Amino acid sequence: MGRIMGKHFAFVSLAAHGHVNPTLPLVEELVTRGHRISYATGGDQAAAVRRAGATPVEMPWHVELAGLAGRGYTVENMIKMMDAGIEELITTYDELASPFRADRPDCVCFDVMGLPGRALAAELGVPGVGLAPNMVGNEHFSLQQQMWPADLDHTDPRLFASGQKLAGFAHRRGLPLQALLPTAARAGLNLVFLPRKFQIAGETFGPEFRFLGPAVPGRARPDDWSPPTADAPILLISLGTVFNDRPDLLRLCVEAFADTPWHVVMATGRADPPDPVPANFEVHQQVPQLAVLRHASAFVSHTGMGSTMESLLHGVPLVSLPQTPEQAFNGRRAAELGLGRAVDPEAVTAAELRAAVEELAADRAVRDNLASWREELRSTDAAARGADALTEFLAGDPGSVAKGGVDV
Repeated sequence: MGRIMGKHFAFVSLAAHGHVNPTLPLVEELVTRGHRISYATGGDQAAAVRRAGATPVEMPWHVELAGLAGRGYTVENMIKMMDAGIEELITTYDELASPFRADRPDCVCFDVMGLPGRALAAELGVPGVGLAPNMVGNEHFSLQQQMWPADLDHTDPRLFASGQKLAGFAHRRGLPLQALLPTAARAGLNLVFLPRKFQIAGETFGPEFRFLGPAVPGRARPDDWSPPTADAPILLISLGTVFNDRPDLLRLCVEAFADTPWHVVMATGRADPPDPVPANFEVHQQVPQLAVLRHASAFVSHTGMGSTMESLLHGVPLVSLPQTPEQAFNGRRAAELGLGRAVDPEAVTAAELRAAVEELAADRAVRDNLASWREELRSTDAAARGADALTEFLAGDPGSVAKGGVDV
């Protein structure tokens, strides 16, 4: 297979670890092959981007999606978040585009849920490639519909006003509006960081979608976590890096697992740590998740897609304690595939949560299923296959992309 050496790739991602981290093994692979990567995202993700070998382009972007969480998710919250995203695009776009106008990339790889990368590719007239750290959609499955609030009215004039604001931006920049609409402008190549069989209706997606599966960065920050004792099973509890200000759920977990045989590793995020901390708990604001998963027997998780894929890579059963519609959907999908259990975070009791974890950890069929998934995911080189697909796409040689390639 021929290689194109010395290309300049612009990666443009949302300012969220769950969107940046899945792409970093691909960045590492491209750098190893002699390519140059400029990676635009928020400042909090810059250190991880730099470790992967890319040059960070730090943007004043923030992902504040608290309105998506819990039962408070309404059409009003959704519209506020849409407007905030469009306003951020308008006010920061020149800051993003300026370095790339001066140092033109050969390709823009953009998060499929974001607007700035699509605009950049359209302005520069270079190929655009979608990066999907979550499920993708087509005519057979719409993730967007799964995430719409129950009170959505498609005739709401506020939706029209948001569309007009985006159209105004496109007009002023001389960009086709269709190029900026994720639901209308499908990229010629879309790299999806999950297995095809985890994707709903995965068999219906054409060759422009490459399901790479997850990978772990080789240059991740070294971690030194190890179990304090060889006797106690390890339970990891984490609500992720965005929707984690839920002291009520942390208290529920403490009630469920205090003074049990589990050694519990809990990430508190933005919430205050429990007081007192039970003797069988270790509590941190953040934990080295990959290191803990290497030893864990179960994972109580928000089931963001990044954490879900990391759990599958390590063969750890999931108990889903979701905060958003997408996370709930991921948790239900994991349960459907025999990889975990899903519970209602607004209704589950401490006793029910403990029972779900203990039953799942003892379920031999689930363990065997997870072992099969882990072996399959680890036997494929997701980053190398993603780099191959990019090479073929830029060369104008569909190769295995046109034939559907090799998916996980």
